[in-house]
Amino acid sequence: MKVRIKFIKHGPVKFIGHLDIMRYFQKAIRRAEIDIKYSEGFSPHQVMSFAAPLGVGLTSNGEYMDIEVNSMTDTKTMMDQLNAVMVEGISVTDCHVLDERAKNAMSLVAAADYTLTFREGKEPADLESFFQGLSEFMKQSEILITKKTKKGEKEVDIKTGIYELSVDGERIFMKVSSGSADNLKPELVMEAYYQFLGLTLPEFAFHIQREEVYGNTGDDENRNLVPLGLMGAACE
Repeated sequence: MKVRIKFIKHGPVKFIGHLDIMRYFQKAIRRAEIDIKYSEGFSPHQVMSFAAPLGVGLTSNGEYMDIEVNSMTDTKTMMDQLNAVMVEGISVTDCHVLDERAKNAMSLVAAADYTLTFREGKEPADLESFFQGLSEFMKQSEILITKKTKKGEKEVDIKTGIYELSVDGERIFMKVSSGSADNLKPELVMEAYYQFLGLTLPEFAFHIQREEVYGNTGDDENRNLVPLGLMGAACE
């Protein structure tokens, strides 16, 4: 039985990297006495996968992982079992059974929402003008920036990967492409904007929080982005 779990990550645990989060959940699932399925072979491991690794230092309201279980009572019981053993800063907010034919969350990731707020003392002198300039930034036909890759550096156009960019109060909201094929980090978008303004992005200028992760039920030209928590659900 496949189960998709949504969780949040706040506070000091934001400094724990992805591999350690995986190890944490492996131990938490054992403590919670979840009847998780193990792989076969000489070195069996829990059948578990995460949708999209979260960068160190980022918080999140929308992280997903898929597991396979041999048996379970119901999703509410599973949530209660897991939350009873969670450390401060991590909690499960949703849990649902997947159709057996559903793809795993990692293969579905197509986009993600982020909110950015300035850290104290990192704000530009004219904050209002800074926010207003974002609309002009997005009117460009292309947004070129040097991006680091496994093979070195190359200049790329990130305009097509920015699906939405707006301001809400003193927060910057963005929806950007995500996933293994075309992953655009919010830091790179802001670096491009600072270059557009003729400025240099200060180090650690923003607190960044991931709000949601989406899969695409359409195609590249006609995207239909759906939260991963709404994809592949079975009738429970």
